[in-house]
Amino acid sequence: MKKIQTIYSDKDHKWSVIARDPAKPNWLIDTNEYLIESDGMGLLTDPGGSEIFPEVFSALVEVFPASQIQNIFASHQDPDIVSSISLWLEVNPSIRCYVSWLWTGFLPHFGGNANTFIPMPDEGMEIIHQNIKLRSIPAHFLHSAGNLNLWDPKAKILFSGDVGAALLPVDEMELIVKDFDKHIRFMEKFHKRWMASEQAKVAWCERISHLKPDMLCPQHGSVFQGPDVERFINWFSELKIGMDALELPKI
Repeated sequence: MKKIQTIYSDKDHKWSVIARDPAKPNWLIDTNEYLIESDGMGLLTDPGGSEIFPEVFSALVEVFPASQIQNIFASHQDPDIVSSISLWLEVNPSIRCYVSWLWTGFLPHFGGNANTFIPMPDEGMEIIHQNIKLRSIPAHFLHSAGNLNLWDPKAKILFSGDVGAALLPVDEMELIVKDFDKHIRFMEKFHKRWMASEQAKVAWCERISHLKPDMLCPQHGSVFQGPDVERFINWFSELKIGMDALELPKI
């Protein structure tokens, strides 16, 4: 079963992560769902696929009323990100989902209607969640054509979606990265293949370096904290990705 753990707390401002399901079928990719609380209301980032909804829901309600989920932030359109939207709308029909404008015609295939989705422009936007001011940050083509991260300037936490993702074996399931050099082996192939644009990568690294996050929280794998945030940005900036890294046989 998945478990929920707090990673930041300051009065009514709180971040928790729902992660690590040792019983997950091996044909499903492991995911992290983050809960941001303010004034008794919750925002979920990339709430996951419909097939893991029961596990996410069960972990959440141990500490937080599911009916108080007010907003969802979808970094992009993949099924492991947000195909559970119809199930969350059964819990609270008034949930609103922030997503790139590019995908507002696609996500209703998972559930919801025109009123469910709040389109975010390419440059990002401010998101007010109760007493917290958040900001969506461009991460287009890393890997989705319409992709945004979520920045919390007070907590100095960046939800980075698939950037920073790692595919961890069952015996390497630490929530926080402990050994960055060892962790590279779990994220290198993913980033080489799934990150599409060198130009987008460089722009993202520069943008995030200026923010100086204390934590970088990906949708898969472990959380980067403290100096490992900068280590990841530096490593990613130098990595060959996309077509530059793809070796195809000659015809």
